[in-house]
Amino acid sequence: MTNASKVSPGRPTGVAPGSFPVIDGHNDLPWAAREGSGYAVAGLDGDGGASAFQTDLARLERGGVRGQFWSVYVPVELAPGDAVQATLEQIDFVHRLIAQYPDRLSLARTAEDVRHAWATGRIASLLGAEGGHSIGDSLPTLRMLARLGVRYLTLTHNDNTPWADSATDEPVHGGLTERGREIVAEMNRIGMIVDLSHVATSTMTDALDATTAPVIFSHSSCRALCSHERNVPDAVLERLPGNGGVVMVAFVPPFLSDEYADWWRGGRHGPKPTVTIDDVVRHIEHARDVAGIEHIGLGGDYDGFDDFPVGMDDVTSYARVRDALRERRWSDDDLDRLAGLNALRVIGDTERSVPGVTDDLDRRAPGSGRTPSPEGP
Repeated sequence: MTNASKVSPGRPTGVAPGSFPVIDGHNDLPWAAREGSGYAVAGLDGDGGASAFQTDLARLERGGVRGQFWSVYVPVELAPGDAVQATLEQIDFVHRLIAQYPDRLSLARTAEDVRHAWATGRIASLLGAEGGHSIGDSLPTLRMLARLGVRYLTLTHNDNTPWADSATDEPVHGGLTERGREIVAEMNRIGMIVDLSHVATSTMTDALDATTAPVIFSHSSCRALCSHERNVPDAVLERLPGNGGVVMVAFVPPFLSDEYADWWRGGRHGPKPTVTIDDVVRHIEHARDVAGIEHIGLGGDYDGFDDFPVGMDDVTSYARVRDALRERRWSDDDLDRLAGLNALRVIGDTERSVPGVTDDLDRRAPGSGRTPSPEGP
């Protein structure tokens, strides 16, 4: 495909150079709210004081977050039908959250929706489903999630799916199966972004071979600096310019430091290894050096892990990342690409037939010679 790294994402009206408009790739507030407050949306504005979570609207605003992919995660242990139901409940929470705070949040499916949210002073709220188990091996379910606003699907979570290998499970498929390639093709067709966080390296390479649209890693870091299986090898990072995709660097300590990962896996005995913003900066700059400035972003994973680098305990921390990179003489344009303009480009480049734009998910895919059946599996 065309090398998308040569395509400028443009600067939306009202986004000043150096304003660092964050579009974060992954936040687990929906599941945290399910577990911690029974999906209550009251109090999540943060105006009466910080919520019980790592995320609330006031802190998102202080951190400079202008767009958030809300993860509609469900556990891999659920049976297929239960996983689909729980995913719908997660989606419902995000829609209720937006409805509760319509002056501060705006549902976004497309790049234009994001720009409109920014122009009206609201946080663009996008949805991502974390794991192929959420679709119950059903293309109609995939299409229905798209209709409800889900813009990316992580191909696996911590366990393999029947059609793709996970980074943290024993490999059984050697990457993607033919069914997995069919699912990737359908995601491309309906404008759902292929998210390669959590997947095995073999699945990463197979998906990059199969996809006709840019991919993301919604919350991963660099394996050359930290050998955790969840991180992205340089050989894969090097393919992002040809694909047009983006790796969104996570702030999770086991993905940033081998010493911390060993301590965590070893039962957390002895003093906790120190992880700081300097470790985050190392991963960001390594990803920039290998993949290029137009192929990096941020995916903090707040409310998805209990511990974060020193001084980066909640979603206000994006502002600290901005300040640390400014001290390292990053230009305003490069800061803005990292923060959100690269992600905004991918959102636009993948929205071929996003529901609400065409509403016709079952039209013939251009060049495919095949029309998926509305009832097909």
